[in-house]
Amino acid sequence: MGLELYLDLLSQPSRAVYLFAKKNNIPFEFKHVELFKDSILGTKAPGASSPGPAQAGSLPKVIAVKKVPVLKDETFLLAEGTAILLYLSRKYKTPDHWYPSDIQKRAKVDEYLSWHQANIRANAPKTMWIKVLIPLFTGQPLASEKLQEVMEGLAASLKQLEERFLQDKPFLVGNEISLADLLALVELMQPVGVGCDIFEDRPKLVAWRDRVEEAIGKELFMQAHGMILNIKELSTIQISPQLKEQLAPVLLKMMK
Repeated sequence: MGLELYLDLLSQPSRAVYLFAKKNNIPFEFKHVELFKDSILGTKAPGASSPGPAQAGSLPKVIAVKKVPVLKDETFLLAEGTAILLYLSRKYKTPDHWYPSDIQKRAKVDEYLSWHQANIRANAPKTMWIKVLIPLFTGQPLASEKLQEVMEGLAASLKQLEERFLQDKPFLVGNEISLADLLALVELMQPVGVGCDIFEDRPKLVAWRDRVEEAIGKELFMQAHGMILNIKELSTIQISPQLKEQLAPVLLKMMK
């Protein structure tokens, strides 16, 4: 038994964990979890290190309740994307720029990670809920006013991202990519994937995005985002009636 990562690449934190592990040559077994299916299927994802299905009976309990990403390292289980990234960076002693040993540089990464949850992560995913998931689960679109409201909130977060964190630096915390950049960009790819051009008229953020993709590797970055960037494929995911019944009211409540 080695390191297993249970991921759905439609999930932003899953993509961050996947990209981090791949970029740093961390050996792992890819366990593909499809959260929007009636059951957990184990189809091999592009670039997965190991084929074959992950049988539902063998999945960690956190997966059984549809939670990704999840790390399983021998008998050790860990959920939450940020916690998994920090664990991997420490265990595999990844290059210092990801999570710096310098106490002040590390504190700046921590500052962004704390801000991220209530700002970028609180706003960016809602674009996908409004444009894809809510119509998919309810059979009807949400009022256009709700998307406008979400985009205004996201615009405010993007303004802070640029002025408070990026400023005139190449990356959010300095001259090299860090966990802050990785988590920020995978989150912002969610609205991009559903057709919201959030980088329009933001040349500084466009240049930052290009640098982050280049630092990760454009081919690897695009491979990880293949599903989210195919909006037609997202819109035709087959959802079981039972799952629709369970999640439709939850999604609508989240958007109130």
